Amino acid sequence: MLQHSDTVSADTESIESVYRPVILRLNQLDDKLTYDALISNGNVRTQDNIYSQLKELLKSRNPTIQLQESDYSQLIEAHLAGTDLSEYGAWVYYPWNSTLIHILDEEEFFEVRTTRNRVKITWEEQQTLRSKRIGIVGLSVGQSIALTLAMERTCGELRLADFDTLELSNLNRLRAGLHNLGMPKTVIAAREIAEIDPFLKVRIFNDGLNSENMDAFFTGGGKLDLFVEVCDSLDIKVSSRFKARSLQIPVVMDTNDRGMLDIERFDTEPERSVFHGLIDEFVDQSGLKPLEPSNRFALLSALVSFDSLSERMKLSMTEINKTITSWPQLASSVVLGGAITTDISRRILLGQHHASGRYYVDLDQLIN
Repeated sequence: MLQHSDTVSADTESIESVYRPVILRLNQLDDKLTYDALISNGNVRTQDNIYSQLKELLKSRNPTIQLQESDYSQLIEAHLAGTDLSEYGAWVYYPWNSTLIHILDEEEFFEVRTTRNRVKITWEEQQTLRSKRIGIVGLSVGQSIALTLAMERTCGELRLADFDTLELSNLNRLRAGLHNLGMPKTVIAAREIAEIDPFLKVRIFNDGLNSENMDAFFTGGGKLDLFVEVCDSLDIKVSSRFKARSLQIPVVMDTNDRGMLDIERFDTEPERSVFHGLIDEFVDQSGLKPLEPSNRFALLSALVSFDSLSERMKLSMTEINKTITSWPQLASSVVLGGAITTDISRRILLGQHHASGRYYVDLDQLIN
């Protein structure tokens, strides 16, 4: 019977909640037994292109040499130093799709997967980013941000918080398939990240961010280096900023309208007002004041600078609960937000950007 601490069976946990891959190294007895059990199961698909990955590794380490196909066999044999090719590196098992994939082990995998970043990101900068922890609350824009951060390897750990499950109407902007309908948005994002990079640590918070788990989200297992807030809840938008400010963690927000990016450097300006003072009348030292329902729109308008919204977004805001149920979000804007937020997150973490402020990458203005 298959036994492994990370392998989930039907009697212990629903497969719908599994998001961590199982990493196996065949030179370790327990991992070898797990691997053998998976292979003997007969329902597991295997993929082994380790030879191609080794070619990429050696090519990247010899950029001044025009290696020919005939050169690789000798170079790879020397690199293996007697290790059987099938046992080299690691095998990664993805329980949710019953796939077992042979890859380079962590250090070489990281080296090859980030080689095309250089020298836009230097090797030294990549190692710095590797040590960083980023938390994201809200997985609409946040999903695009999380996936872009993962692809660029802008951090070593991601914490993802969202209480919602995927609905059909989300598919206008979320990267997911119909088979994921009804699944937690956190699990969907975490699985895709694991399929890009199984060595990137991901923690999920399926209840979203709230007063009970905020300490665990911000400081559990090490304090966050950066907080990305892209959720819909006004209460959490405010309370999470007070928490970030108390811990001196910088905050980034994208609103996916006019490419608006908001940066609050609580790490260097721990006394600055949340949201740049735009909502001071609605908050006190403990956080958000009690609000009458009629005042919530005024708070939201102040928070997003209503007069600076696009004309279509202004119109949409007045139509909520009349002809539409919520504000619109377009895939093009969400993906742009993922790119903008990843870029500024990298620069903040590397000490290349120091200012707080609100910025716009407005395509209607830039491409008129």
